[in-house]
Amino acid sequence: MVVVRDNPPTRLCIVRLSAIGDVCNTVPVVRAIQRALPQSSITWVIGKTEHALLSGLEGVQFVVLDKSRGFRAFLELRQQLAGQHFDLLLHMHASLRANLVSLFVSSKIRLGFDRARARDFQWLFCNKYIDAIDRQHVVDGFFEFSNAIDVHRKKEDPSWNIPLSKAEYEFASRYIDDTKPTLVISPCASQRSRNYRNWREERYAQVADYASSALGASVILTGGNTTLEHHYGRRVCELAESRVVNLIGQTTLKQFLAILERATALICPDSGPGHMATATGTPAIGLYGTSNPSRTGPYLSQHLVVDKYSEAVQSQLNETVKNIRWGARIRNPEAMDLISVEDVVQKLRQVDWDSKSLS
Repeated sequence: MVVVRDNPPTRLCIVRLSAIGDVCNTVPVVRAIQRALPQSSITWVIGKTEHALLSGLEGVQFVVLDKSRGFRAFLELRQQLAGQHFDLLLHMHASLRANLVSLFVSSKIRLGFDRARARDFQWLFCNKYIDAIDRQHVVDGFFEFSNAIDVHRKKEDPSWNIPLSKAEYEFASRYIDDTKPTLVISPCASQRSRNYRNWREERYAQVADYASSALGASVILTGGNTTLEHHYGRRVCELAESRVVNLIGQTTLKQFLAILERATALICPDSGPGHMATATGTPAIGLYGTSNPSRTGPYLSQHLVVDKYSEAVQSQLNETVKNIRWGARIRNPEAMDLISVEDVVQKLRQVDWDSKSLS
C-alpha cells in the first residue's frame, strides 16, 4: 500500500519517543526519506534522553518531550507544536504516551502500524496504516513507513551518520589505543519488571580475560548510571584476572557512541548499545536467551548473535518459535544461563580483530 505517491509531503512529523535502540533504528528511515525527498522538512518528536544521542542530526528539527516533568511536559509540547501543520505524521511509536503526544500533531495523513503491531489502541489515533507483514525485524518494520510514502530502500540502506563532536572523539581517544583491538562490554539491559536479559557477572569476567589474553584486546565496560550497572562493573572488575577499564556511569550517550565507533567489537544483551554499535559499523555480539534476535538483534550483526531463544522457548514453554507470538519474551532469568562462555568466545573468534587497527 502506498499512501503518498503523486504529491510528496513537504512537511513531515515523526513521533518516536524512545527507546535508545528504537530511535537508532528509526534513523535509517529518516536518512532514506531525506535522500528521496530533499525538499521535505522533517520534525521529530522525541524523548529527552534519546535526543541527547541524536542531537545535531542534520536536516531534522527536534521537539523534545521531557517525561520527568509529568503533565507539564505535555503542555510544553502542545505549545511547541501549536500552529504547525504537517502533510504527514509518521506515528512510529505504539504506546499510550506516544498516542497522547500524537494528538498535538496536526496532520492530514496519520500513518501508524498495522493492527497487529498497533499496541495501546494506536489505530484509533491514525487514519492510515502500514502493510501487515508478519515476523519482521524492527528495522524492516520501520522501513514499511517509508515504503508507504513510496520511498524505498536503496543499496546503501540502512545508513545512520549520527553526528559526533571533536570533543567526543577526543574523549574516546583517551581510552582507546588504535594500535590494538578494543572490546567493549555493556553488560546490562534496561531495568524493567520481569525483564530478564542480563548475563552473569562471572561469565563476562571470563570473556574479558579471554579477549585480553588470547586476542590481545583492551577491555572497556560501559553502561548507565544505575545501581545495578555499577554493581556489575565492580563485580566484573573484581572477578577478572586481566585489566578492565570501568567507564560505567561515566559517559554521555555521545561519548559512549564515540567509544563504540572506535572499538573493534561490542558484547551486550538485548539492549540499546547493540543498536548504537550497529549505527557506527562496529560488530555487536548480542546475547539472546529471553528475547528473539530475529526481531530485535543487532541488525548488521545477526551472524554474531549468541541465540539461545529457541532453546528457551522449548524448555520454558514447550513450544517452537514459529508457534508463539512474534517478539514474545521468556520470563525466566535462568534462560540467560543457556549462554555459555564458550558460546561467546566462538563469536569473538569470528570478529576481524585487525579490521579497526592502525598499521
